[in-house]
Amino acid sequence: MSTHSTGPTGRRDQRGPRTVPPQRSRRQQHRPPRPHQWFAERLLAVLSGQRPVHWMLGHTIGDAYDQLAELAPSSPLGTARGSRPVLRHCRGAQPASGVVEAFASITAGDRVRAMAFRLEQGADQRWRCAAVELGGERLTAAGPAAR
Repeated sequence: MSTHSTGPTGRRDQRGPRTVPPQRSRRQQHRPPRPHQWFAERLLAVLSGQRPVHWMLGHTIGDAYDQLAELAPSSPLGTARGSRPVLRHCRGAQPASGVVEAFASITAGDRVRAMAFRLEQGADQRWRCAAVELGGERLTAAGPAAR
């Protein structure tokens, strides 16, 4: 008596091999975030009051740290209703070698805010934030200033 089985020898059920979903390559699985995505998350954490501004020490150049230090206590991306802001989209462009200009949209509850920032790559190959704008307002050492 011969029974036809599609399973391995000794297996009693009649299930056949299953298809395996395609796997992402190792390169795709371990790709580090692009610099503008990483910075957008960091800036959001500081400007929403989730992280202290000194978290950005060493990641800013020029007046950018002073701008953040002046602005951060008011938590401009925080909300009174307690909705935690979330980074929705972040895109970047490279207008010159060693420069990335990026923009991000941030939601908190039913409110959407825009953030733009500039990154510059130093001689040590590290990216640092050189400027930040929120919703068309440039952050200055004196606080938000209309354009």
